[in-house]
Amino acid sequence: MTATMRPIYLDYNASTPVDPAVAEAMRPFLDDAFGNPSSGHWASAPAKAALDRARSQVATLLGAAPDEIVFTSGGSEANNLAIEGTFFELNRPGTHIITSAIEHPAVLAPCRFLERFGGSVTYIPADGTGLIDPEDVRRAITPQTLLISIMHANNEVGTIQPIAEIGAIARQHGIRFHTDAAQSVGKIPTKVNELGVDMLTIAGHKLYAPKGVGALYIRRGLELEPLIHGAGHESGRRAGTESALLAVGLGTACALAADLAPMRHVEALRDRLWRALQDRFNEGVALNGHPTHRLPNTLNVSFVGRIGADILGQLRNVAASTGSACHSGQIELSPVLAAMRVPERIGMGAIRFSLGKHTTADEIDAVVARLGTIALS
Repeated sequence: MTATMRPIYLDYNASTPVDPAVAEAMRPFLDDAFGNPSSGHWASAPAKAALDRARSQVATLLGAAPDEIVFTSGGSEANNLAIEGTFFELNRPGTHIITSAIEHPAVLAPCRFLERFGGSVTYIPADGTGLIDPEDVRRAITPQTLLISIMHANNEVGTIQPIAEIGAIARQHGIRFHTDAAQSVGKIPTKVNELGVDMLTIAGHKLYAPKGVGALYIRRGLELEPLIHGAGHESGRRAGTESALLAVGLGTACALAADLAPMRHVEALRDRLWRALQDRFNEGVALNGHPTHRLPNTLNVSFVGRIGADILGQLRNVAASTGSACHSGQIELSPVLAAMRVPERIGMGAIRFSLGKHTTADEIDAVVARLGTIALS
């Protein structure tokens, strides 16, 4: 295999590799420190201490207190706990939730599920760059609104939402505010008090921790109905024997994520990729998402008049994601691009390149070169 055909990974928004320091921190808990953190004897002590330290590391990254952190199985569970836990804790006739039309399915699906239980949901539209207007949120509030859930940054196009402005509106009306920060943690600042959120979701495998672990920040004093009932773990908020192994992985990843300096290099590589694509394809390539209020690692572009899935299929040994699908000859845009009202001729050619701390300039240049042989053929 030639150097230019080496596998290139540009799908960090889908999942990140486990950082070597994270794997090293977890290793002892595969061997000796196997005790149940809740048992209260000598075998449980190392696991309990590790669990407490990991909780503090997550809390420190978010500017929160350790007792405000609940470990979960991932971002999906954390989102479900925030949304369904609020609904069933505060449920009353006409319960109303506000979210956006471009949320991750782990937010949209729980909202639709709760509609079956009598809840009503307003889905705020996004503009053509993927931005939510805080005033749309304000106008959607009713006396029955008990929760607002708006993602911090979109997983497909990277657009960063005005969370602090929306948080201020939520506080003015005494409404709980949740944000799915799975894509933003470790890429941009995510201090909960600066964002003005009551709940915030983390997914481990988006920031170089393993899959199967995440966390939900819950502001002190808020009560949620648990999704999982049992022996009262996680201060009664999520039953099930805690995994020190996975918690240590997430905690270590959060400690590493506190340093955002590496993201400047990632952003420079992202911009290098965009400039190179513009130089090569000119009007044949279009940016999806906000040009400036965007995650530093995310570039969603459309090859105009082409089908993104076809391009990716020919882009051998390059891992990236497409925003379109072809079923029985019909092009189907991703729900996010459709909600942004991206024209089909543009949206059908969408590809998301998401970079990470292991991405190199040589990889960026190699991808552009390979795209040139495909898209111009």
